Amino acid sequence: MKDDVPRKRKVKFRPTKFKKSDKSWVIKTIVITFVLSGFFNILSSGVMQMVNIWLAVFILLVIVFIGILFDIIGMAVTTADEAPFHSMAAKRVKYADRAIALIKSKDKVSNFCNDVIGDICGIISGSAAAAVVAYIINISQNLSSVLLSLVITASVASLTVGGKAVGKTIAIKYSSFIVYNSARIISVLKFWSK
Repeated sequence: MKDDVPRKRKVKFRPTKFKKSDKSWVIKTIVITFVLSGFFNILSSGVMQMVNIWLAVFILLVIVFIGILFDIIGMAVTTADEAPFHSMAAKRVKYADRAIALIKSKDKVSNFCNDVIGDICGIISGSAAAAVVAYIINISQNLSSVLLSLVITASVASLTVGGKAVGKTIAIKYSSFIVYNSARIISVLKFWSK
C-alpha cells in the first residue's frame, strides 16, 4: 500500500550561469547616480523657479517621459533575443555589433536605464511637482495647498506608473526594434564625442 503513494521529490534550482559581479560597475553606478541626480535636481529646481507655469509643467512632463523612455529601453534590452542580431552582423548590417554588445551586457544596461535614470527621473519629477505646486500657490492664494499637492503628485505618479506599464508591453513586443535603434543612437553619440 505504501508503494502506491508517490514519494515527495526535492526540487533543486540551479542558478543560471552568469559572470561574476563587477564591483567596479557597482561603484561607478553609485558615483554616476550621485552626480546625475545632483546635477538634474539643481538644474530642474533652478529652472523651475525662473520659468512660467506652463513651461514648468512642460519640463515636469519631459522628466516623466524620459523616465518612461529609459524604462522601455532597459526592458527591451533585457527581453531581446540575441540571435537576429548575430544574423544581421553576419550580413554586415550596421550597428548590429553594438546591439549584440547591449544585449550581452543587459544587466548593466537594465541597471543604468531602469534604476539609475528611472529612479533619478522619479525623484526629480517629485521635486518638480512640488515646485509646480509652490508656483501655483504663490499665484493663487485661494487654493488649498494640501489638495493641490495631492492632485498634482497623484497625477504625476499615475502618469509615470501608467506610462511604464504601457512601455513595458511595447518594450517586450518590439524589443529587437528598440535595441537596434538604441544601438544606432549610441553609435551616433559616440561618433560625436570623438
